[in-house]
Amino acid sequence: MTQQIIEKCRTQVKAVYDTFDSSHDWQHIERVLSNAEKIMEKEPADRFLVELAILLHDVSDPKYKRHDENPEMDILQSLELPEDQRNKITDIIRQVSFGGGNGEAPATMEAKIVQDADRLDAIGAVGIARTFAFGGSRGRKLYDWGEEPRKKMTEEEYRSKPTSSATHFYEKLLLLKERMTTETGKQIADERHQYMLSFLEQLKKETDGNA
Repeated sequence: MTQQIIEKCRTQVKAVYDTFDSSHDWQHIERVLSNAEKIMEKEPADRFLVELAILLHDVSDPKYKRHDENPEMDILQSLELPEDQRNKITDIIRQVSFGGGNGEAPATMEAKIVQDADRLDAIGAVGIARTFAFGGSRGRKLYDWGEEPRKKMTEEEYRSKPTSSATHFYEKLLLLKERMTTETGKQIADERHQYMLSFLEQLKKETDGNA
């Protein structure tokens, strides 16, 4: 029965993600699922809740959804889950968000795993590719070395200002290594963090500090 629910969910969410740009498409979901599997090899959790939360965690992302739509709730209700399971999944999804550094701390092992799995896909080589894919879809500059990264901001400020893609590393991506909550997530994040630092150093060298 649980597998049937997951397959029903997969079909519905894939139709949504196929309409997003490549930074938040179906491949992103597949990678996050893979990250979660690696973490759960050493840090067990309810796999059913983890998988459903990952499948659903971006369908109602404010960057993509229309104001009058709520795909997350529509799909959840179609799965006909018990209320307690539905509430647990919505809690996990809410706690995944970075929110400009103001996101809610994960309260369960499932939420920690989903948050770490998602954030691992935001850093390293894939994270670099996703950052420039999203920036390109929004017409943002590749870099602006005269732009000052924001240290503190509200979630609205974080989402509304079209900073350059390179600035995004300093406002979010380079902060994620220290915010991993599982031991496996921390170990994987370290190598990916170092790769981003090397990339930014090379980017600066090639652009000679020009804005």
